[in-house]
Amino acid sequence: MDDPKTLDLVKELVLRLLSPVSPSPSSPPPDLPRALRYAHRILSSRMSPAAAASADELAMAESIKRRLVNQGRTSDALAFADLYSKLSTRSGPGTIRNRWSLLYLLVSLSEDRRKGCGAGAGALPPARASFSPAGPGGLPSLPLEPYSSRVSRKGLGGSGGVLIVSKDPDNIREIALREYADLVRKDTAVAESALVKDVLYAVQGIDGRYVKYDKVMDGYDLPDSVRVPTSIRTVVRKLCELGWLFRKVKGYISQCMDGFPAEDVGTIGQAFCAALQDELSEYYKLLAVLESQSSNPIPLVSETGPPGNYLSLRRLLVWFAEPTVRMRLMAVLVDSCRSLRGGAMAGAIHGHAQHGDPLVQEFMGRLLRRVCSPLFEMVRSWVLEGELDDVFAEFFIVSQPVKAESLWREGYRIESSMLPSFISPTLANRILRTGKSINFLRVCCEDTGWAEAAAEAAAHVGTTTTRGGLGYGETDALEALVIEAAKRIDRHLMDVMHQRYKFRDHCLAIKRYLLLGQGDFVQYLMDIVGPELSQPANTISSFQLAGLLESAIRGSNAQYDDCDILDRLKVKMMEHGDGDRGWDVFSLEYDARVPLDTVFTASVMKRYLRIFNFLLKLRRVEHALIGVWKMMKPNRITQHLFIKESSIVKSQFVSVLRRCQVLWNEMNHFVTNLQYYIMFEVLEVSWAHFSEEMDDAKDLDDLLAAHEKYLGSILEKSLLGEKSMEINRTLFALFDHILKFRSNADRWFEGIYELQPRGKSKSKLMKDQQSKNSSWIDGGRKALIQRAGIILKKMGEDLNIIAKEYSFSLKSFISQLPVQQHVDLKFLLFRLDFTEYYSRLSPVI
Repeated sequence: MDDPKTLDLVKELVLRLLSPVSPSPSSPPPDLPRALRYAHRILSSRMSPAAAASADELAMAESIKRRLVNQGRTSDALAFADLYSKLSTRSGPGTIRNRWSLLYLLVSLSEDRRKGCGAGAGALPPARASFSPAGPGGLPSLPLEPYSSRVSRKGLGGSGGVLIVSKDPDNIREIALREYADLVRKDTAVAESALVKDVLYAVQGIDGRYVKYDKVMDGYDLPDSVRVPTSIRTVVRKLCELGWLFRKVKGYISQCMDGFPAEDVGTIGQAFCAALQDELSEYYKLLAVLESQSSNPIPLVSETGPPGNYLSLRRLLVWFAEPTVRMRLMAVLVDSCRSLRGGAMAGAIHGHAQHGDPLVQEFMGRLLRRVCSPLFEMVRSWVLEGELDDVFAEFFIVSQPVKAESLWREGYRIESSMLPSFISPTLANRILRTGKSINFLRVCCEDTGWAEAAAEAAAHVGTTTTRGGLGYGETDALEALVIEAAKRIDRHLMDVMHQRYKFRDHCLAIKRYLLLGQGDFVQYLMDIVGPELSQPANTISSFQLAGLLESAIRGSNAQYDDCDILDRLKVKMMEHGDGDRGWDVFSLEYDARVPLDTVFTASVMKRYLRIFNFLLKLRRVEHALIGVWKMMKPNRITQHLFIKESSIVKSQFVSVLRRCQVLWNEMNHFVTNLQYYIMFEVLEVSWAHFSEEMDDAKDLDDLLAAHEKYLGSILEKSLLGEKSMEINRTLFALFDHILKFRSNADRWFEGIYELQPRGKSKSKLMKDQQSKNSSWIDGGRKALIQRAGIILKKMGEDLNIIAKEYSFSLKSFISQLPVQQHVDLKFLLFRLDFTEYYSRLSPVI
């Protein structure tokens, strides 16, 4: 009461109460000081009306408006409504919080002022007492506590300053409340108890007497013909939202359980419907309790006493608060999962469980434990038994019928649309691989040791292998089980592959025979099949080549290899045309049987065949150059044939032979360094890395990845990859030039060999018959020199063409090496061009 603004407002209020007309500040009433002190004392006290325990601000405001309307003061009622609206929406400092007390005070003052002033004038309702100073013109009665007492107040004047506190003898408060109830009943054509029963029907999806389902509105509502206050109609609509939600949930359950076939719903969908039905069962129990209370009469507002077990619309709002939240959640889940199945449905429900409200978390967790039970049972069965117990295609792992060699790569896959969000992709891949390992061991390896490994894994993590061992919210336990099972089963699988099926030995055999790593075998094979492969491809017998292969094995250290490995090595003749030679279609193949064919698939063996053809052609080129050298070296003595002949022929022979030697040296330099690079820096280094990764492989996927890396490294570093197609064509053009050089060399030296006997015969004739027919001898020598000149000239021309073509291709090949991506190719460039001879030449475009 120390605020000057508050004091001014209190003074203005007292002036309005003391003056029947507009108060005048210039001529205040004589009783103003005494009345102000009395008002300050009342407002500063801690007394409060007894009715404050059941304060209802909206009801009090509605009562004031009704009174003003009943008195014919419609404009005042509108003005009050506007002022009250401003008062209730006001915020900030100085906001009146206890607005009901303010309204109650104003109503009491209005009643006392209307009934008159003075002691005992205008009895107040029982909820308040009248404080009236003695003497006329006193302050109208103000509300105080509901008990009677006498308080001695000196200095207030009149009757010795005695302040009389008396209880209302006529129970005006009760009369007013009954009048208010009568007014409400006049505006309401339906009793509240009837509306309560109708609401209880509506929340069960049943039409009541008044509250019915409106298809157009898609909800339960009171028809417009039923006359009820707007506030009651609003409450009924709010309560009937629960009925609309119930109707949606119940309809979904009925549709899934009775309307759709089982394969369209699935076990997870059935579990979801069962969980919803259990929640509705608890909901029915609540409704049964509420229906038992709805038969109790609703007491009047004026009736006091302890609260009874009755139901009103406002009490239903309290009762239905939590069920409405749950039903709303179920309705949202129904809408979200209507078109989903299996793991996708479980993932969608899990997404709605990410909520901060503990009530929502507890409800969704209980629901998800039921829904995810079939899903977790599928996971348990897959990782411990390798069984896909998925009748209705709900699991995130699907299978498809394939051959045994494709079981690991193509037999099983993850269906991402069925993968729930609470299972990470990493865990899903681990689950997939664990079950695949079991099936691979069972189907491809015919092994049963995985069962013991799976049982040990389950026992190690403390998870029972029977049904119901895992559930939603136990993702850590699931991951621990999967990790342990995968570790033990994969270890057993690696032992089977290495020890029982000798995977390393077979990889080494492929390297030695298909990648030509067994040197003595390869050399002997090239020697014995070379003449045969030089024939047209359509004239070569594969059986004869198989016999030659057997001879190469017996004639080399390959004869000491395991018989199982040697039995897998076979000759293969590829498809050929009319112009193909045996070299173009000959190849070796390795028969990789189950389960090795999981690694050495048909596509993998085609890539091995591509490498073999490349290495075979490289060896063929090397073999061709050796053959040229064998022909060139003995012919060095042929120069003595021309010692006594024409100096022109002699110089021409020496020049051609030297050019042939230079070209051979250049070709041999290229082939030797290329072969060294392929055999040592490609094959051996790649094998060393593969061997290390093979030992470190923890599962079959690691083994497959290591082998794929090994094979890809060979292809890329050997210029056989997709990105090296252009330089590969150039390389094979170089090989063709070398083979052309060998073919021409055979023809050249064959012609020279033909001159040797003829030359020797003529020399012998000249020695033996010097005295006979010297003119005939001179004619033979001239013909010999002429023929030698023609052969040497043709040989020189062919050498020029071959050298030019070879030089062009070689420069093109070297110019393309620096742009290749693999770093190891830089070593090949260094070996081929260590003097930078080719680098100084103009680049080939």
